[in-house]
Amino acid sequence: MPTVQTTGEPARSVVVYDGECPFCLKQVERMKRRDTAGVFEYVPRQSEGLKQRFPKLAEGDFNTGMRLVNPDGSIDVGADAVYQIARRLSGWKLVAWLYRVPVLKSISRSGYGWVAKHRSKLAKRCESGVCEAPDRTRLE
Repeated sequence: MPTVQTTGEPARSVVVYDGECPFCLKQVERMKRRDTAGVFEYVPRQSEGLKQRFPKLAEGDFNTGMRLVNPDGSIDVGADAVYQIARRLSGWKLVAWLYRVPVLKSISRSGYGWVAKHRSKLAKRCESGVCEAPDRTRLE
């Protein structure tokens, strides 16, 4: 498993994703291809030292989506993270612009939630069940 640097604030925003999910890995590879200027650092959530570097990450449920840790320490989640990433990558600026339209923002958040919940089916395979989001509609 990769190890992350534990000292100091990030010089650039950090995309934190599920490094065991085939769907997530494919999407991060797409981002990396667009990130020719090295705008982002990409770190799997399973990386050793991640929670020490970014303690706020321990507060969230990663089944709700990727995280974007900004240099100021703020964290964007799910569709909001996608918006922040898209607005900084060439070829994705139109996607970012659309997200600023209130109705489309709401649709994007709902759509992202659906994708996060069904990512194992979208990847057509998922080993060890790490891509399964918990069913929040059932009472325990």
